[in-house]
Amino acid sequence: MSEDMTIEARLQQVYHTIAAARARRTHVPKEAPVELIAVTKNHSVEEMQTAIDKGVMNIGENRVQEALEKAETLEREVKWHLIGHLQTNKVKHAVRQFDLIHSVDSIRLAEEIDKAAAKFGKVQNILVQINLAREASKSGIDYTELDDLLAAIDGLRSVRLQGFMCMAPNYDDVEECRPLFRTMYEIFQQVKAAEPRTADIRYLSMGMTHDYEIAVEEGANLVRVGTAIFGARQYALGV
Repeated sequence: MSEDMTIEARLQQVYHTIAAARARRTHVPKEAPVELIAVTKNHSVEEMQTAIDKGVMNIGENRVQEALEKAETLEREVKWHLIGHLQTNKVKHAVRQFDLIHSVDSIRLAEEIDKAAAKFGKVQNILVQINLAREASKSGIDYTELDDLLAAIDGLRSVRLQGFMCMAPNYDDVEECRPLFRTMYEIFQQVKAAEPRTADIRYLSMGMTHDYEIAVEEGANLVRVGTAIFGARQYALGV
């Protein structure tokens, strides 16, 4: 994808890719919708405004503080997604800012979110992040711990489980992501079928710029795309 392309042109290409991937689905309903989350880490408020003005409704940020700073001057109504690891000391600020937290990966974190949401008089929507590939460098619970975490969340009053998130390894051959995404879809369907009492299972968040096409084919309905929309991130000197 050319760096000379505009944000609008890149967005159109991403939407086209998503639509084509949906049409190729085999074990997932082709008509099942897919929502695009524009990942704006290290991108400017002006770039965000351009994307939103061209139809983006979901903004994904990795860091709580960056989202808080951008929200002060964004001047746009969007749905905010926290897609990065959440430290317990940032929970209060995350609950205040984000509509959906994708990265819940422990009972302790779920309980801290529940406490903060209760203080705000809010029911916080969350996703559980599963580290299916068991990569030490990535957050997320091991699948063997999922039942315990789901049971704990079901006992909380100010959080609402809405599904799952995963990240695939950055394989040289992107096709190697497919079995992992298919397994995640099976987990999503199983939990949805036996939906916990306090849950509203609707989202499967998987796929980023390098692998979102396969993720959509395998059942993702939230994809987290940054570089394919905004181009390469611009990092400040000394950071």
